[in-house]
Amino acid sequence: MRSGQTHSAPADPEALAEAQRRVLVVDDDVDVAESVADVLREHGHEVFIAHGADEALERISALKPVVAIIDLGLSGMNGYELAVLARQRRGDVPLRLIALTGYSGAMERQQSKEAGFDAHLVKPVGLEALLEAISGGSAPAA
Repeated sequence: MRSGQTHSAPADPEALAEAQRRVLVVDDDVDVAESVADVLREHGHEVFIAHGADEALERISALKPVVAIIDLGLSGMNGYELAVLARQRRGDVPLRLIALTGYSGAMERQQSKEAGFDAHLVKPVGLEALLEAISGGSAPAA
């Protein structure tokens, strides 16, 4: 895996994983979703998967994750739309949104920021960048 972000100093992945979180991975590519989920589980996170926007919204309501990692290129409702609805559904309850996508352009980064994403990561993503984004470290949306 590699990172779509530039970091000035490497972080300790074990230290980043110490704060375990409930994470929802949303990707319509089953292999990608499972791979990301497996890596996060290995680092102590409680991980759930949704393969579409409707399923993701149901899981956000029922499971109350603190982080949602969302592919922007979902079929049907795209990740930008899902992010807006996820924020609405959660109201004042914090939800960290991370775009994990193949879209790396400035326009896509701006759109993800406007949709409410906290971070924008490009596939394939490095473990360090993913753990930093989950923990709230550096990996800004724009």
